[in-house]
Amino acid sequence: MVDLHRPRGSAVQTKVVQNQSQPVAPAATVAESVIHTVGLTKTYGSVNALQGIDLTVPHNSIVGFLGPNGSGKTTAIKLLLGLSRPTAGKATLFGMDSVQDSLAIRSRVGYLAQDPRFYTHLTARETLAFTARFFYRGPAEAIRARIDETLELVGLEDKADRPTKGFSGGERQRLGIAQAQINHPDLLILDEPAAALDPVGRRDVLDVMERLRAYTTIFYSTHILDDVERVSDYVAILDHGRMVASSATADLLDGDSTTYELTIRGDEQAAVRALRSHPWVSDITTASQNGSPALTITVTDEQAAESELLRSVIATDDVVVTAFGRRHFNLEDVFLQLVKEHGE
Repeated sequence: MVDLHRPRGSAVQTKVVQNQSQPVAPAATVAESVIHTVGLTKTYGSVNALQGIDLTVPHNSIVGFLGPNGSGKTTAIKLLLGLSRPTAGKATLFGMDSVQDSLAIRSRVGYLAQDPRFYTHLTARETLAFTARFFYRGPAEAIRARIDETLELVGLEDKADRPTKGFSGGERQRLGIAQAQINHPDLLILDEPAAALDPVGRRDVLDVMERLRAYTTIFYSTHILDDVERVSDYVAILDHGRMVASSATADLLDGDSTTYELTIRGDEQAAVRALRSHPWVSDITTASQNGSPALTITVTDEQAAESELLRSVIATDDVVVTAFGRRHFNLEDVFLQLVKEHGE
């Protein structure tokens, strides 16, 4: 008997019996990671598709898996799902080997392909009922309750009885997530879940992913960097089969303590002269931002800059400061820089 339940405080609880033919995987301990790879490698003849990947994915996190086309993301996902065997190294999911324990792992994983397809004459509810047959047996009422719960989770309860033929791209993606989530997986692997969607569809899919954080761990590939910044706790970046970065998103985007950005109105040269009077200012670059002078200042003494840099510019005649702060990065800047450095 498997108790499939929502976290405390949720409105719906269901209890169904999982099919006897499904392998039962041992429960993961709190301390172990959901995904852990060491030196994961895959070659096809002379092509090194994946080269020595080390990756750790914590419980109940959302991890964005980034990389240019052809970087090895799909190969890595196939290895994690047990659809391909590594040439070298290993991957463990819930502490189990991806090759030796593949069937047991799959019973705890939900997967959404980039372009999910459905029987278009079936409704969303019928689609989930069809999928649920592969995972559950038991009281029909309990299974219907699980389907209703899942439709509500992805925001399709008001479209549950419409044929999927008329679904928008965003609605199909949300139904795909519901289908992948129907068996209460401990891990969701999503392949480009927001690709080719309009802004409204993307927002809806990201909202679903945020809600799922309470129930499962999400590992998803994407090339939409803004989406990763919005929902991801961690980022892993591949390039030419190699891992070039794997970090908490906040750490990757953390500001540079030696570089400041300043936007002003007025006499740009007077501001530059005031800044260059400080011996700890090592470099100043100027640009235009919405028609106003924008200065990037590099310093060698962080403490002195904190106390004196802004003050010296404010005291300058004919200069008004409109924005000031330490330089912060966006994911696009970081991604392009890492890929450029790796290619050199």
